[in-house]
Amino acid sequence: MNSKKNPSQGKRPVNLDLTSLQFPLPSLVSITHRISGIILFVGLIFLFWAFDVSLSSPAGFDAVKDAITGNALAKIVCWGLLSALGYHLVAGIRHLLMDIGYGESLEGGQRGSQLVIVISAVLVILSGVWVW
Repeated sequence: MNSKKNPSQGKRPVNLDLTSLQFPLPSLVSITHRISGIILFVGLIFLFWAFDVSLSSPAGFDAVKDAITGNALAKIVCWGLLSALGYHLVAGIRHLLMDIGYGESLEGGQRGSQLVIVISAVLVILSGVWVW
């Protein structure tokens, strides 16, 4: 038998528990940007239903209007979709700016991420005030 060990064997991670890792703020903003995109994609089911029913007849429009204004769960869904849209828009603009060369440094990425969080928080609050 060959008693030589593989040299890369000692460098491999033993435990890859993602909950024990500390992600930097720019990576968290990027991950939540993707999550907000998934939320928007799934939320299209609700929006397409609402558009279809509301455009079918005046009674359908009134039914959708009553469902949204009279139901707390529908308001939460609308607020969640508007919040996801606002966050996705702001984080997407940040990604576009990084694609053209702004905020690619470590400090720029950190500041851009902080700016995304602040602007998104304002948009979430404003959308909550608008919906409620």
